[in-house]
Amino acid sequence: MKPHVRVLGIDDSPFKFGDEKALVVGALVRIPNYLESVMKTEVTVDGTDSTDRLIEMVSGSRYRDQVRLVMIDGIALAGFNVIDIERLNARLGIPVVTITRDKPDLDKISVALKKHFSDWRGMYSTITKHELRQIKTEHNPVFACGLGMSWSEIEQLVRASTVKGVVPEPIRIAHLISTAMLRGESYGRP
Repeated sequence: MKPHVRVLGIDDSPFKFGDEKALVVGALVRIPNYLESVMKTEVTVDGTDSTDRLIEMVSGSRYRDQVRLVMIDGIALAGFNVIDIERLNARLGIPVVTITRDKPDLDKISVALKKHFSDWRGMYSTITKHELRQIKTEHNPVFACGLGMSWSEIEQLVRASTVKGVVPEPIRIAHLISTAMLRGESYGRP
């Protein structure tokens, strides 16, 4: 891995299910933990615009050509605004990886989607299309899926960007910023 690789961590802010929009923050981090830039956008709570908003956010950034990996906290933002990581990867030409601390309960996800969305099959298909694989870190493992680079490179970048705890710094920093921007102070786990 080249030194000074820049990873864009993305996380959404806290929201209530009555909210129309949720803030999404991107933190561009030079690995392991040097914050270089912050970007933001909004997505519709339980909407279908997350992929488009992320494409616009990254494409419109003056740092776009420096981003070597887009690292997202999970496969959906603002509830079930599911990200099409294949389209995101293809449109940006940048590898994309989703990270989650815990392996998702796909049965519970399926039940929730059926209950609330007419297009639940398409959403579920996008969520489950790519295999979640475990990455062992110095602490607890995380689960990830990714496109655009080899699995060994993904593992290497996730480990290199995980300084303390379980969550890679780009996602942790994006979480802290998005929470502070909404509530005035950061808190909680991404």
